[in-house]
Amino acid sequence: MPELPEVETMRRGILAVVGRRIESVDRPSCDLRPILVRPRIDAIERRLRGRRITQVDRIGKRVVLNVDDGGIEGGQFLVIEPRMTGLLLLADPPDRTHLRLRICLSPEHAPGSSNAESTCDELLFWDRRGLGTVRLMDAGELDSSVRGKLGIDALQISAKQLQSRLESSQRAIKVALLDQSAVAGIGNLYASEILFVAGIDPRTPCRSLTRPQWQRIQAAAQAVLLDAIQHEGSTLSDGTYRNALNGEGGYQHFHRVYDRQGQECPRCHQGKILRIVQAQRSTYFCPNCQRKKGRHSTLRAD
Repeated sequence: MPELPEVETMRRGILAVVGRRIESVDRPSCDLRPILVRPRIDAIERRLRGRRITQVDRIGKRVVLNVDDGGIEGGQFLVIEPRMTGLLLLADPPDRTHLRLRICLSPEHAPGSSNAESTCDELLFWDRRGLGTVRLMDAGELDSSVRGKLGIDALQISAKQLQSRLESSQRAIKVALLDQSAVAGIGNLYASEILFVAGIDPRTPCRSLTRPQWQRIQAAAQAVLLDAIQHEGSTLSDGTYRNALNGEGGYQHFHRVYDRQGQECPRCHQGKILRIVQAQRSTYFCPNCQRKKGRHSTLRAD
């Protein structure tokens, strides 16, 4: 956490910074564990000061600020990886204690910018556990260090591509879906939700899955992730994840199995949701709906 829906929500939430010039970049005073920032903050500030943010992208679970080139061929890219508890905010953070990075923006907008009415004057990176990272890269570094190490985005991958990347693996399908080098963006929470919608037992070895099952997994991934984005991600019981305006996400109210151990299955109303541990992560599923031998006869997405 955050996973693809939360990071995509962050990306959409900070689009108001597009067209704005960067006045300064600094690391607020923080006595806690420092986040990884590369290169040093003074070098980042020197390279970005006066440059304009031209686009905000997402690569897997990372938000990427595209900045005009300033004489650097291909432009510059500030890559922010929230990891466990990082947030990108335009509003006041949950507290100032865990504020890790501040980007101050000029009031000036690019000519013809669609964000000309926006009033945000700073972009903040807040991280309670200090596991997030901030890296400034050129185009070549972005390709080799980020894009080159990640699989196809979970919203872009086809069923055929998903199958070809994972079908020879001996790993359980739930564990394999977390492999960012195979498919980028799916994390622990949404893997459980996806496999429930697909009607697949999370313990099933990838090499045992049939083509129709791979097709169901891919379709379920699309449906679950897009629905979660529509609801601005999931804010769990610890309350850590927030959108760019420091508000809660809403998808936690629609979880089917995640963190519902012992509760009645919302689909078959016969099984009880089980929790098991796979690769040191919690997995939730209904043993009645998600059978190892094919699709349950009453399987539906909700």
